[in-house]
Amino acid sequence: MIRSIPVLFLLPYAALSQQTADAEKLAPYYPTPETVVEKMLEFGGLKPGEKMYDLGSGDGRIVIMAARKFRANATGVEMDKDLWKQSMDRIRGLGLRNARVIKGDITRQNYSDADLVTVYLLPSSNVKIRPMLEKQLKKGARVVSHDFEFTGWTPVKTEHIEDDGEGRSHTLYLYVR
Repeated sequence: MIRSIPVLFLLPYAALSQQTADAEKLAPYYPTPETVVEKMLEFGGLKPGEKMYDLGSGDGRIVIMAARKFRANATGVEMDKDLWKQSMDRIRGLGLRNARVIKGDITRQNYSDADLVTVYLLPSSNVKIRPMLEKQLKKGARVVSHDFEFTGWTPVKTEHIEDDGEGRSHTLYLYVR
């Protein structure tokens, strides 16, 4: 009699390690269209010299626009090594001294000096990081969430973008601590 072996035991160790790493991600990488990036930063009222963080910064497009166009002190946090490297290569190539991306876990950073935080995370991830942000963010700090609300917080402003130029709609939520 032949027994069936659970598929889990057939996967190589490297694949299991990758599945574990993927389970720790707070959102899949899905780039925000440039038109929405600009809208997020405008919506959050980002001003020159302010400190902003993009949690799960992907290819760094929000950090780069915040530094270049808005002249903010912009920091991204990205755990994916390839996306981090891509971001930092682009930042170096542009010669931006007011932009950087930390390679690390967004739940293990300090955001107490943030004026603006941007996120494009899953709803379950927003639930996970909410207590950390409540504890760390100073009074008056702003949070812009792309497409997903923070449960338990009331947005001071919401904006719906009907078409991002690529045929998709988006909703932005602004919170002030």
